[in-house]
Amino acid sequence: MAHIDVTDIQYFLSDGTQLLGGVTFKVTAGSKTALIGPNGTGKTTLFKIIAGDLKADEGSINRTGTLGIMRQFVGQVRDESTVKDLLLSTAAPALAQAAAKVAEYEAKMLTSEDEKVHMRYAEAIIEWGDAGGYELETTWDKVCMAALGIGFDKAGDRLARTLSGGEQKRLVLEALFEGNDELLLLDEPDNYLDVPGKRWLEDTMSRSNKTVLFISHDRELLNNAATRIVTLEPGHGGATAWVHGGAFGSYVQARKERNERFEELRKRWDEEHAKLKELVNMYKTKAAFRSDMANRYQAATTRLEKFLEAGPPQAIPLEQNVNMRLKGGRTAKRAVVAEKLELTNLMKPFDAEIWFGDRVGVLGSNGSGKSHFLRLLASGGTDPEREHLPVSDVVIEPVQHAGTVKLGARIRPGYFAQTHSRPDLFGRTLLDILHRGDEHRSGLPREAAAGALDSYGLAGQSEQKFDSLSGGQQARFQILLLQLSGATLLLLDEPTDNLDLHSGEALERAIDAFEGTVLAVTHDRWFARGFDRFLVFGSDGKVYESDTPVWDETRVQRER
Repeated sequence: MAHIDVTDIQYFLSDGTQLLGGVTFKVTAGSKTALIGPNGTGKTTLFKIIAGDLKADEGSINRTGTLGIMRQFVGQVRDESTVKDLLLSTAAPALAQAAAKVAEYEAKMLTSEDEKVHMRYAEAIIEWGDAGGYELETTWDKVCMAALGIGFDKAGDRLARTLSGGEQKRLVLEALFEGNDELLLLDEPDNYLDVPGKRWLEDTMSRSNKTVLFISHDRELLNNAATRIVTLEPGHGGATAWVHGGAFGSYVQARKERNERFEELRKRWDEEHAKLKELVNMYKTKAAFRSDMANRYQAATTRLEKFLEAGPPQAIPLEQNVNMRLKGGRTAKRAVVAEKLELTNLMKPFDAEIWFGDRVGVLGSNGSGKSHFLRLLASGGTDPEREHLPVSDVVIEPVQHAGTVKLGARIRPGYFAQTHSRPDLFGRTLLDILHRGDEHRSGLPREAAAGALDSYGLAGQSEQKFDSLSGGQQARFQILLLQLSGATLLLLDEPTDNLDLHSGEALERAIDAFEGTVLAVTHDRWFARGFDRFLVFGSDGKVYESDTPVWDETRVQRER
C-alpha cells in the first residue's frame, strides 16, 4: 500500500518570502486525506513538491507506490490538445513518451515518403504496444463511455476544449481511479463537477483502496469522503500543518478547542518565563555579595537558556481577514425577462422572469447550457441597450440562441467567469489595476486601493501580477472588481470553486447584503442553501423552476 511522509518542508518564493515554514505530516496507506487552508498558503505548491515538479529548499518527501496526478489546470483546457492528450496526462511516463513518439512520426509521414520515417513509425507503434498502450486504450474506452457517453475511438481525437470543465474533470478522474497507480494526488478534483459528479467522486473515493491526497474547499465532499484533514496554517515564518484525524463533521469543534488550548499554553509559558527571569535576577544580585550563590546563579541561567531554546508553544494560526462588500443599486422591478428563449443545440425554448432582489440558483448537469445562459445575460441579452453592456473588459463569447432575453432598466451586469479567463488583467499588479481604473470604473488613490485589497485578504499580494495569483486569490480579486464596478446584476459562474472556506462564507454574507439581483450557476450544495429559488436545466432539454435545489438531473439527452 502507498503512503507519503512529508517532513519539515520549507519553501521560499523568488522574492525571499517564506511560503512553507516546516510542513510535516503523513498520508497513511489507504487513507483519503484532504489538504485545506486559506488561498495562497501554498497547497498547490506543496502538491508540486510532492509530485517532484518543484524542489523544496529544506526538508524531504518520502513516498511508496506509483503516483497518479490530477493537476489544477484540468477543467480549464482551452488549447489545441485532444481528449487523448488529456488521458495521457494521467499515464505513466514511459507510456506518455511512447505516445509522443507515435504522434511525432505520424506527423512526419504526412509530409515525407522517406522509408526511414515509415520504419521509425512502425518501431514507435511496437514500442507503444510493448509499453502497454493497447491495454491502456481498452481502459480509456471504458473511461470515455463513463465520462462522455461515447467510446475512445470517437472521443480520442476530439479537442479537449470542446468538453465542459466538468467533463474534463470526470474524464481524468475516471482514468486515474481505473488506472494502476496506488497513490493519487488530486488538486481540487471537485471543481467544475456537477452534484451527481461530486456524489460519484465521494462514492468512488470511499470504495477505492488507493491512497488519496486531495485539495478541496467543498464542505459536503470533505465530510463525505475525507478520513483525515491536513490544514496549512499561515504564519509569519511560512505555513505549517495541523492534522485532524477525523472527518469534517468534527473538524470545526476540534480546531476551536485546539486554539483555546494554545491560548492557555501561551499564558502558562509567559508566566513561567517571568518566574525564571525573576529567579535569575535574584541569584545574580545575591551572587554579587555571596560566593556560595554563584553555582545557583549559573544553574538558573542555564535553566532559562534551555527554556528559551525550547521556545514558546505554537502560536494561534493567523486568521485571514476577508470582508466583501457588494453594493448594487435600485433597478426596474423586472430584472430579466426571457420569452421563448432557446439556447441553440442545448435547451428547448423557455420563458422566465427574474425580479429585482431575487437570488436565483442555476442548476443542472454539466454541458446543459447553464454557463451559456449566464454569458448571454452578461453580454446584455438580446439586442442590448448601452446601459446593459458588461461592467468589465472580460471577454464574453457570443451565444447562439433564438427567442429573446432582455434586461430591465438600470441593470448593469457584472460577470464572474468560471475559468477566471481575464487577459485584460494579465501582466498587471493588483495595485496598478485598482489605481488606474478603466472605462467601467474609476481609479482609486493608492491608499484606498491598498485598503480595498486588505478587506479582501489581498494586502500581501498588492504588488503581485494577477496571473501569478492562486485560483482563490484570483476569484476574490474578481469579486472585488465587481464591488467597485457598480454592477446591479451579479452573474456568478461557480464562484465558490476556488474560494477557501472562510472566503466562501464572506461571499455568502456579501450576497445577502447586496442591493440587486443575483444569478449563480453552482454545484456547491452548501452555497445553494442561501438562494430563494432555482432555474433547473433538465436532462430532457427543458428549463423549469423549483423552490428547492434539484441535484439529480443527469446528462442532457442529445446526439454526441
